[in-house]
Amino acid sequence: MRTTAVRRTVLAASAAALALLATACGGSGDEDKAGDSKGKGDPAASASASASAAPAAKALTAAELEKAALAQADVKDGKVTEVSAAEDASADKVKSKDAACQPLAQLQMGVPAGTPAATVKRSWTGEPQKPAADVSPEEALLAGLDAEKMIVTLASYEDGGAEQVVKDVETAAGKCAGGYAYDAMGEALEIVSVEKAEAPGGGDEAVAITAFVAADEGVKAPMKLVVVRKGATVASFTVTNFASAATGEDFDFPTAVSDAQLGKLA
Repeated sequence: MRTTAVRRTVLAASAAALALLATACGGSGDEDKAGDSKGKGDPAASASASASAAPAAKALTAAELEKAALAQADVKDGKVTEVSAAEDASADKVKSKDAACQPLAQLQMGVPAGTPAATVKRSWTGEPQKPAADVSPEEALLAGLDAEKMIVTLASYEDGGAEQVVKDVETAAGKCAGGYAYDAMGEALEIVSVEKAEAPGGGDEAVAITAFVAADEGVKAPMKLVVVRKGATVASFTVTNFASAATGEDFDFPTAVSDAQLGKLA
């Protein structure tokens, strides 16, 4: 198995996911820090949005975001945890070589864009299916890694900041379709390409993309990145699949989990 490919790809999702991968099992977490970054320009075609924005909604407080954050009781399977400060990334440790791609680099690391009034973060790790008894050791190991890891970041904004975040991510997805490079937590990462995807419903507007991370042996490991605005709150979902990180094969975005989170936002 391409262990290094898995490790580098999961790092791009978050430091929490990297720590989780190092133990070859699923789950980590606690609270998050806010970050800031900007990227502006024309809307790109990577959005699935209903852009009829209502008057700017009131930003949720940290306590309100905590109440709205994904909890174990909200999902039918998998494990929900918090993301610890020790395992988390911050905006000052994520730097794109092309400033236009900074919103995507931060999204990949679960760092909120702009200047949020409050943030909260959760981690969800799915359960892999049990491999068949007659598969090879490598196939069994890959089957054991065939589970999604999702970092959910909720960030509330004042004065239309939530709308700007969605616009910035949408613009970056268009400008950075040919790929980009960035440094995160001291690790150099390369994104080969960015493709638009269908965004989940449940919000006022949304942007969904698949970013392909350059890994070992020519593997292009897919990562699902979604931002959804609901009022003055932006829910960001960063998803990797550990087996896909090694093989480059696509995987499905876990919409049941995003639906559960979005359903809790007012």
